[in-house]
Amino acid sequence: MSETTKPGAAGRLPFDAERLDRLMDEAGFDALLLTSKHNLQYMLGGYRFFMFDYMDAIGLSRYLPILVYPKGAPEKAAYIANSNERYEQEARGFWVETVVARARGSVDAMALCLDHLRMIGRNHRRIGIEAGFLPADAFSLLSREAAERIDDCIEVMEALRAVKTPAELALLKSASERIEQSMLDTFASIRPGQTKAQIVETLRQQEQSRGLVFEYCLVTAGSSLNRAPSSQIVREGDIVSLDSGGNLGGYIGDICRMGILGEPSPELVDALSRIEHFQQAARSAIAPGQLGAEIFAQVRDLASAPREGTLSFVAHGMGLISHEAPRLMADGPIPYPASHRDRPLLAGMVLSIETTWNHPRLGFLKLEDTVAVTDQGWEAFGDDYRGWNRAGA
Repeated sequence: MSETTKPGAAGRLPFDAERLDRLMDEAGFDALLLTSKHNLQYMLGGYRFFMFDYMDAIGLSRYLPILVYPKGAPEKAAYIANSNERYEQEARGFWVETVVARARGSVDAMALCLDHLRMIGRNHRRIGIEAGFLPADAFSLLSREAAERIDDCIEVMEALRAVKTPAELALLKSASERIEQSMLDTFASIRPGQTKAQIVETLRQQEQSRGLVFEYCLVTAGSSLNRAPSSQIVREGDIVSLDSGGNLGGYIGDICRMGILGEPSPELVDALSRIEHFQQAARSAIAPGQLGAEIFAQVRDLASAPREGTLSFVAHGMGLISHEAPRLMADGPIPYPASHRDRPLLAGMVLSIETTWNHPRLGFLKLEDTVAVTDQGWEAFGDDYRGWNRAGA
């Protein structure tokens, strides 16, 4: 079985089709060709093909799944899949009525996609693609064979995913809590003489033991501002920062906590309390209907106070990817327009709030929190152990 059709399956959609159609209409798209793993997961109700979950390369090409979604006609959608995904179709089924499980690489996947567009015979004047997630050879075939105008649809999908469902919020909350507990156990295991790489390995094992996919950990020790896992040795009295992303069901938790080998000096206690003041001030502006810009207004006066070193404040969206909608700043570490800064926050949006102080004498100081917008205001996920966590405690 390489191609299946299931009449009536489109009645069980795992996403808000009316909202998607409205967003497509506003942007002028007639059909979407979705190729990123995160958007395919979202549209297919949490599905990721296990064979290519970590790496896409195969032979001389790569795995390229494509979800074809015509506006207002989910019953004419198609999922262009790898040939081995026919087993997944048999075992679990997809809401997509037409599953074409014959793609072996990127070019033939796009050829099958074009065949489906021709078969459904709609007037697709403008097709949306995910430009950053479509390989050049597949895009070349599409642009050569399709008469339609082709544009990037990333903003449409970001807007669709911006407000999380209760199930998505539960995954983000659980991911954050598991990361925080993993950090607590990792801090407790640190001893003088260990390397930063060994500390990160401990955190990786802790996160994996709690069912997370470990994605990364940025780590500092002592007065160094270098955040790479390395052979640097931690010593008695050193401070340690752990900034880690862990993945649960595709959703990313991302927090940062501070630890110390010994007892913090009054200056360190004061420095971390200042960062905490920033974090709490930012939260005071988080509520449905509040403009995203209000978050930054709450910390503006605090940021202008004189201090040693440099201090930065960042707020960005979280979900299936880091730095997704709402996008609130155009001058942050990831380049994108601040499209949502002057728009109201909505219940169900999730933000990462982070304050970093690169101190020339004390070292790297940071707190990062994951905060959801609720009907009543906000809820922080994994929100404990925000002070100095003692090594060996």
